[in-house]
Amino acid sequence: MTVLKFQRASDSKNIGILTWFPVHGTSVYQNNTHVTGDNKGVAELMFEKAMASEASAADGFVAGFSQSNVGDTTPNVLGAWCDDGSGQMCSYENSTCADGKSQSCHGRGPAFDKLDLGVSSCYEIGKRQYNGARSVYDNFGSKGTAVVGSSVKSFHFYHNMTFWNFQLEDGRQVQTCPSSLGYSFAAGTTDGPGAFDFTQGDSGPPSASPIWEFVKALLREPSAQQKECQKPKPVLLDIGEISQPYPWGPNVVDIQVLRAGQLVIIVSPSEATTMAGRRWRAAMKAAVAGMTEAEPKVVIGGPANSYCHYVTTPEEYAIQRYEGASTLFGPYQLPAYINLTVANAGYLAPGATGAPAPGPSPPDNRARSLSFITGVVQDNAPIGRKFGDVVQQPAAAYARGAVAAARFVGANPRNNLRLGGTFAAVEQLSADGSAWTQVRDDTDWSLVYTWNRTNTVLGYSEVTVAWETGLDALPGTYRLRYFGDSKALFTGAITAFSGTSNSFKIT
Repeated sequence: MTVLKFQRASDSKNIGILTWFPVHGTSVYQNNTHVTGDNKGVAELMFEKAMASEASAADGFVAGFSQSNVGDTTPNVLGAWCDDGSGQMCSYENSTCADGKSQSCHGRGPAFDKLDLGVSSCYEIGKRQYNGARSVYDNFGSKGTAVVGSSVKSFHFYHNMTFWNFQLEDGRQVQTCPSSLGYSFAAGTTDGPGAFDFTQGDSGPPSASPIWEFVKALLREPSAQQKECQKPKPVLLDIGEISQPYPWGPNVVDIQVLRAGQLVIIVSPSEATTMAGRRWRAAMKAAVAGMTEAEPKVVIGGPANSYCHYVTTPEEYAIQRYEGASTLFGPYQLPAYINLTVANAGYLAPGATGAPAPGPSPPDNRARSLSFITGVVQDNAPIGRKFGDVVQQPAAAYARGAVAAARFVGANPRNNLRLGGTFAAVEQLSADGSAWTQVRDDTDWSLVYTWNRTNTVLGYSEVTVAWETGLDALPGTYRLRYFGDSKALFTGAITAFSGTSNSFKIT
């Protein structure tokens, strides 16, 4: 893990950190419908809460836990197992189970035995990242390296990967391709299996079902040049050559590198695998050698800017597991990324002037993009009730560690995402009984907001606010709050409302 600390010059107070550590935010299972920041969000929340009581930290301290070369990393550290009752691990070669399919092959996190859809595992993986970052943070004085030098440099440009020719270090001429996705892309991964009969390492026809050749042909049959360029990937979705109703995938990518002192940040548009990241960092470190006052420290951040799926090494690409099938621009995508960044490394030199040509702008499809998610039609409260009414009150008292919950007449949360606000809160009554103070909101891991549509035709719904009190909850008197927004059928007007439960005691 790499940790960058930000310190305010005026009073030397720490204002934030940014970490680079590769692990997918896929601890929470696909069938868990709650919105969550997954393990990275847990780590950020834990760090910011810890800093709130640190004298060395400024108010509003921000902890950023970013991704690095995350492509083939998983938080499900117990391995991939078959959920078919066999008790067997999945096939190493193609992540399938006894039926030859991938659907029952799932990765298991460190707290799999809790059987809570990955929630406890998510918290544990987040806590491990927090502990790692906190250890680094607490030892900056003895083990940290100061960013030295006074120059800050960067470059950014766009590049079209469509049949772009370039030369490898060994002198061979190769090319990148229009974007495409292979058969193994549709198999998904053990963190999130795909559907139908796709498997990782899928070689396409003739081993794949003929139905997919028919479906593929309905969309677009890849050109002969595209097929040759993408080998050994069998193309399933030729997204870079489909243009109706607009391009299905990116061909123009962002190329960006930042430098502050000896810290060099490669901003990748793709999820780089572990080895792809190592090679890219090593090449960039060699390219900037001599430009910095101290030994260069190179990190990869991403995916960022445009999203271009994955980037593997050519060797990983040849195997065509999920990551290789999701490497859009062919087997030489990584060498191309390295070429484009290293060739422009001169712009990072302290005395460099100018900038690379901006390149072709990517298409902006926001005004014509299609959405197949239906909008909110209406919200209604059942007869005799109004929005925010409590359907089920909490108990009068709970022991610490119990779950306190209330259920309210609700409305669709998509009416107002309450950015910067909250859908739910826990309030505590002051010792003298004169005022309520908010002590939890929906950023807290322990406060869970669940929306459930109870009647689609009439627009009825309910919201459950559940507080997993934990042993750190202070004894006292509390209540649960719900904040929502309803939509009228004919006018479409959005109206805010709130609900408040009865008070209860924590003992």
